[in-house]
Amino acid sequence: MPLALRALLFRRTSEQAEITVDCDGEMFAVRLRRHAQARRYTLRIHVAAREVVLTMPPRGSLKQARAFAEKHGGWIAARLGRLPEAAPFADGALVPLRGVPHRIAHRPGMRGTVWTATDAGGGQLLCVAGNAPHIDRRIGDFLRREARRELETASLKFAASLGVAVKRITVRDQSSRWGSCSTTGLLSFSWRLILAPSHVLDYLAAHEVAHLVEMNHSARFWRLVQRLCPGHDRAKAWLEAHGADLHRYGLPDAGQPR
Repeated sequence: MPLALRALLFRRTSEQAEITVDCDGEMFAVRLRRHAQARRYTLRIHVAAREVVLTMPPRGSLKQARAFAEKHGGWIAARLGRLPEAAPFADGALVPLRGVPHRIAHRPGMRGTVWTATDAGGGQLLCVAGNAPHIDRRIGDFLRREARRELETASLKFAASLGVAVKRITVRDQSSRWGSCSTTGLLSFSWRLILAPSHVLDYLAAHEVAHLVEMNHSARFWRLVQRLCPGHDRAKAWLEAHGADLHRYGLPDAGQPR
C-alpha cells in the first residue's frame, strides 16, 4: 500500500465512527467504515447486528458520506423496516431449538445452567438457572454449544463418508452466509443453524464438507451433496423461506443495549 494512502487510512484515530440520518422524521444510526479497496460509497445492512454500515473510499470525506447516506435515507428505512422483529432471549420468550418452539423458563432457585424440559401441557421448555440478567448470555452460550456439537458430529460423519479430513470447525454469528469452507480444510458455520430443523443443519454440514472435494458448485459438487444428504432440496427451500427469520433471535429490543 502506498505511504500516502496508508497515511489517509490511519490518520485521525478519533475520526467520527457514526452519523445519524433523518428520514421523514425517523432517525437512523449509520456506522462509518473506511476501506482501502473501496472506490465509491456503499451502504449495506448488517442483519445480525441490525445496523447500517456505510463504506467510504480512502479519500472520502465525512461531508460526502453524510450526503450519500441522506440521499439513500428511504432505502435505509425500507430495508430496516423489513427486518424481522427482534426476539430477545428472555423469560417467557419462544425460541426454536432444532426447529421446535421452546419457551424460555427462568428457574432462579435451581442449580445448573440451561436444560430442556416439558411442561404439564406437553410444551417444550428451555430452562435457565441463575439471576435474570444472565438469561440472555446463558441461553446464547447453550445454543452455541449445541450448534458446535451437532455441526461437528455431522461434518465428521460426512467427511468420513467422502474420505476427506476436516482440519477445524468454528461456529460464529455469520450474517452473510450459513457456512464456508477453506482450501485448507477449515469449516465455519453460523450457530443459528441449531434453531432450524435438524435436516437443515445436516444439509449445511454436507454442503461444506462436499467443498473439501469440489471447491465449486458444479454438477459433480451437487452430486456429492445429494449422496451425503438426499433431502437437500427440502432443506434449501426451508432456508430460502425461513432463514432470514433466524437472525432475529437473541437480539435486543429496539433501543436496548446489546
